[in-house]
Amino acid sequence: MTDFERTNFQEHIHKMNERELELLTYDIRDFLISSVAKTGGHLASNLGVVELTVALHRAFDVCRDKIVWDVGHQAYVHKILTGRAADFATLRSFGGLSGFPKTCEHASDVYNSGHASSSISAAMGLAESRTLRGEDFHVVSVIGDGALTGGLAYEGLANVGARGTKMLVVLNDNEMSISPNTSSVAAHLSRLRSSQAYQQAKQQIKESMRRIPKVGKGALRRAERIKELLRHAVVDGSVFEDLGFTYFGPVDGHDVREMVELFEAVKLLDGPVLVHVVTKKGKGYRNAEKNPDLFHGVGPFDPLTGKELTEGGQTWSSVAGGTACALAEEDARVCAISAAMTDAVGLGPFAKRFPQRFYDVGIAEGHAATFAAGLALGGLRPFVFIYSTFLQRAYDEMLMDVCAQGLPVVFMIDRAGNVGRDGETHHGVFDLSYLSSMPGMTVMAPKDGAELSEMMRFALTVEGPCAIRYPRGAVGMDFGQTSALATGRPERLSGGTLVEIRAVGKMAAQAIEAARILEEAGVSCGVVNERFVQPLCADGADGLLTAGARCRLLVTLEDNVLAGGFGEAVAALLAAAKPSSAAVPHLLCLGWPDAFLPQGDVEELFSAYGLDATGIAGRIAVRLSELGYAG
Repeated sequence: MTDFERTNFQEHIHKMNERELELLTYDIRDFLISSVAKTGGHLASNLGVVELTVALHRAFDVCRDKIVWDVGHQAYVHKILTGRAADFATLRSFGGLSGFPKTCEHASDVYNSGHASSSISAAMGLAESRTLRGEDFHVVSVIGDGALTGGLAYEGLANVGARGTKMLVVLNDNEMSISPNTSSVAAHLSRLRSSQAYQQAKQQIKESMRRIPKVGKGALRRAERIKELLRHAVVDGSVFEDLGFTYFGPVDGHDVREMVELFEAVKLLDGPVLVHVVTKKGKGYRNAEKNPDLFHGVGPFDPLTGKELTEGGQTWSSVAGGTACALAEEDARVCAISAAMTDAVGLGPFAKRFPQRFYDVGIAEGHAATFAAGLALGGLRPFVFIYSTFLQRAYDEMLMDVCAQGLPVVFMIDRAGNVGRDGETHHGVFDLSYLSSMPGMTVMAPKDGAELSEMMRFALTVEGPCAIRYPRGAVGMDFGQTSALATGRPERLSGGTLVEIRAVGKMAAQAIEAARILEEAGVSCGVVNERFVQPLCADGADGLLTAGARCRLLVTLEDNVLAGGFGEAVAALLAAAKPSSAAVPHLLCLGWPDAFLPQGDVEELFSAYGLDATGIAGRIAVRLSELGYAG
């Protein structure tokens, strides 16, 4: 353990002089780069908030005051300053340090974050509870300009302003979410950054702040003077002033002294205050500054070159993006929508080749779904690319605006299932459950890259809503030729007389290996690639209602929670049909438990929960033994 990792910065940060604080920022950046290079993680966003976080820790008592980090992926510096540097070797690993704030880790982590745009609402709740309980502490929301493209942020701002809640919103403006911001909000912030009114008033305000005593009879009068001065720093028409906030900014987000002085001043003000700080994502590391989107979330890399150490190759996202380009070439109706993750979901090439048919709507998943409904009503065929965990935020719009109208919108659900190291806020293990409850929604899951492409083509032939869910990372196993798709029809991969595994999507690869293990143990096991989770295949040679004629144990296998998932749908189908007892196979449903999954390596989590090939084969063998089958 190094001296840096052993240091308790909370004991020293309030005593450091300006030079020592500046040196601390250098040490933090060096540590971040060297540490994240080994473990992977969110790098560019954390490099950009080093000075901001140091200033917050200097101006506030982070174990008494409440700081809510929006998204939370930029809280690494906060964790370092609260004594967790020594744990960074375990960052995002199974049982290790989380990549997001976690209330179970430290008293200064007051909110379990992971999704964008929620911090203002949560901070308002903390501030109002403080007032009602007669307590005395400061509440701060730290939110990025990217998160301001989400409607929830404005719901929070509007309520805070209307209520007059005493709290501070720190707007970290780096002109980025994951992809560059393109909304009118970004344009407004750009105008604020270039404001001449701010440039003219800045020095006067700084000089006045330096004269404010921390205690004394004149503090309130001086605070009122600050209010007047702050008004002169506001650009006419600032949306934040209109919402009821005292606005100050833009402030240099890499000037610790300036931020500390401002934070100390605004602590004396009543009501809501918004401080607009301007930072550079990836600050201090050339590779991240040049490519902040690529270093937003990165695997282990060489800190000298910035090159990731893991092998590249074709990913599910790149297959989806490439197929979208091919379809757009063939069909002028095809357009694509992203929610602030253009490159992450593989749409970079599409955005360049078809700029008039590409829309990045920002962190606004609900808007994306309803906007797609409008496009479909206008005769287009929109493909909506969103991570599974974030698509949850668009449930109502998918259900009422798309499904209720039977519109041909295709939802491309990236990062479905177990996604690994980002933990419970990012695992996409609920989508099959909520998608399958939507009337008229065709739900598909490909076993490999070739089938993903075929499903996208097939979706264009469906006159109604479709969802195609696929996992994160490399495509992996290639099954060879894909048989023709027909609505609701599965694909048999191998035959067996005792056990039949019905696998969804990428779990087909695990099923094939589990079947091999069972066959070697003398258990006849077949595998079916389900392909369509909705509608289910009831009749026919490989229908669920005829499974009793083919096997004694029917196994469902999904990378989704069992509650409301594929397995439960199969059980309900079999129960509702009420066939003769002789035709009913025993049923074993395998999937994730009714719980939030922890962080960890993807394969490590599959193994820990008995969903890797060995675990699947073992659980099937146990069930067969319970049923009295020897093989």
